Amino acid sequence: MPPRIRLLYSTLMVTLFLIAAVPLYTELTRRSDIWWTPHAMLVPLAESADRVEIYARGRPLAALLEAGQLRVQQDAGSTALSSGDIGLRFNNWDRVRAERLPRLLIYAAGCGVTALMFLLVVTGRLVYGAEKNRLSP
Repeated sequence: MPPRIRLLYSTLMVTLFLIAAVPLYTELTRRSDIWWTPHAMLVPLAESADRVEIYARGRPLAALLEAGQLRVQQDAGSTALSSGDIGLRFNNWDRVRAERLPRLLIYAAGCGVTALMFLLVVTGRLVYGAEKNRLSP
């Protein structure tokens, strides 16, 4: 394979490798603590029943709130909590991780294929049989 063609293919393979490696790197180095529900979007206790159950001394929190058994001590006295006073934040990291796994696998496969092609081009393994005979003394 002529050196100019080998350089062209090598440059092409490095470029394709970087195209796949940069998104892979950014996904893997992203902070994992940013997946919590924002404070402005707290989930009410009634809407969170399918994802979480909270118990206090063995009794469900919703039942304690309905009975008026939970109170908050403030400066002037204590007030009973209602279910509207409770908001929950969820860590959605497990869902985000499951959603991004196929994309990461595609990027990793792209990196592997382009690295293999780069090695084949650099080592001269892609030379045709007729070229091998012509290049041999």
